Amino acid sequence: MTQQTAPGRPPEPSLADPCAEREPAGDRLRGGEGPAPALDVFLSGRVFMDMIFTGLPGLPPPGTEIVTDGLGSAPGGAANIAVAMSRLGLRVGLAAPFGDDMFGAYLWRTLAEQEGVDLGLSRRVRGWSTPVTVSMAYDSDRSMVTYARPVPAAVDDLAGAPPSARACFVDVDRPVPPWAAAMRERGALVFGDLGWDQTGAWPAEVLDRLRHVDVFLPNAAEAMAYTRTSTPREAAEALSGRGVPVVVVKCGGDGAIAIDSAAGERAEISALPVEALDPTGAGDVFAAGFVFATLAGLSLVERLRFANLCAGLSVRHRSGSLGSPCWGEIAAFGESGELPESVLAEYAFVIPFIPDAADDSVVRAEPTLRKER
Repeated sequence: MTQQTAPGRPPEPSLADPCAEREPAGDRLRGGEGPAPALDVFLSGRVFMDMIFTGLPGLPPPGTEIVTDGLGSAPGGAANIAVAMSRLGLRVGLAAPFGDDMFGAYLWRTLAEQEGVDLGLSRRVRGWSTPVTVSMAYDSDRSMVTYARPVPAAVDDLAGAPPSARACFVDVDRPVPPWAAAMRERGALVFGDLGWDQTGAWPAEVLDRLRHVDVFLPNAAEAMAYTRTSTPREAAEALSGRGVPVVVVKCGGDGAIAIDSAAGERAEISALPVEALDPTGAGDVFAAGFVFATLAGLSLVERLRFANLCAGLSVRHRSGSLGSPCWGEIAAFGESGELPESVLAEYAFVIPFIPDAADDSVVRAEPTLRKER
């Protein structure tokens, strides 16, 4: 139904929680029975306004135009993983700069009011424009174009005094911040990821930072580029020798590979057999699932499978970070009959983690721009 408003006044976006069953996961996490830290996961980074075009046959050649009926918009960048973790019941804190423009206001309200992300250490930056990424999804993959202005130096790293947390998440394509090292000394697990190297240099010093990280989650292309290897499996082996206890190489539609050198375990899984409509942010959703499963104390193969399940459910929707699954969708998928019982049996370990309030119904947060029904 179309929302009716007075002439000349724009409609207010709905900020209702799309995860009605959302509840803190503390008592379902390892060590959750004792005094709880302020947060489960803390992270710092950039938040982007993601504009996502889907249903494309390919990229338009120069001088041409493609028209599509698939368009969504959602918080991106660090917000991808923050939203995905919050929807699983993790208490998430995010320190990020927000522009003082329309996009910045939308991103702040969506994260704080709709998704329950703690923005106590985030700041609004006067005169700074919100970064914007246009993602063009086609052929089960995507290409992106990003606009971003440098953040004023005074607010580039806002996490000088982070709260207590079970874990934190950092980007290792720049030096690991002192606050992450301090959190690790207090017992927090440090999860690390990185972005695509626009220069093509893939400097080796980035891998030296892995000694400050407990779990490293690159995608296959990044892992092979940094290690100068030719297969994801070779890349995982090479990264495992760089001092990081757990390495997970995300292989998209080909699944994932993980090595836990501390426990002497290795695991590989195939991707969830679903139709991928929009892979934007799927790697972040995978990482969020792996964080939850790690904090829950699951085995290495179960951590991979749960992360795989979360990512597989997210790509079935055209909405970027707002396609991250809630527990209701996870419960509904198990009852949908989309997968054979033999495959579903591998995910039976998930059942004890589903909140009682999850009634296997699926409610979606609407992107700000969408195809009219």
